[in-house]
Amino acid sequence: MNANEPALLARLHWLGHDSYRIDGPMVIYIDPWQLPVDSPPADLILVSHDHYDHCSEEDIARIRKDSTRVIANPSAAEKITPPVTVLRVGETARVGEVELVAVPAYNLDKSFHPKANGHIGFRIMLDGECLYFAGDTDHIPEMQGLQCDVALLPVSGTYVMTAEEAAQAAETIRPRLAIPMHYGAGVVGTVEDAQRFGRLTSVPVVILEDEGRPRGETSG
Repeated sequence: MNANEPALLARLHWLGHDSYRIDGPMVIYIDPWQLPVDSPPADLILVSHDHYDHCSEEDIARIRKDSTRVIANPSAAEKITPPVTVLRVGETARVGEVELVAVPAYNLDKSFHPKANGHIGFRIMLDGECLYFAGDTDHIPEMQGLQCDVALLPVSGTYVMTAEEAAQAAETIRPRLAIPMHYGAGVVGTVEDAQRFGRLTSVPVVILEDEGRPRGETSG
């Protein structure tokens, strides 16, 4: 890591598709799905919406302990074993030293993620830096003025932004660093989408290694 990169980058692990883990001092998972069997237990689990590749009760159960806090949008919360804290667009939450804001995530010209469904992304503030997890979204007007150090942006098209649209979103947000997601997990999108995104934006881009288990394995 060079001196200009956010310190958060060293703690961020991409587990494939839209699934991430942030290490230390709390262990935080975002949209855990198809997790490695040796995944460490979670202190905080964030779930953006109810689709199977984002809201997996099996994976949540694997990393959940008695003290784990689970926070989800309303539709996902209905599918997760209580207790679950519901977070709606515009609402905030605090868990220890971690501050959260639920931000909109929706499609403009597709029917997969209607704005009315209340799907969310997250702005996560920890240790003086801000991580923006865009969720399943297009390049929406609410990204204007959204400040963050690291932006996790979907790039695969079909259900979310294309690489070209994600590059436009990165130019709108102007994070210190952008990281592509929503590809390479057997759903839609390939590493070529991530690479094309990196070529199209002037924002510094890091393509993370997939630390999840091989996509062809079944969960168990």
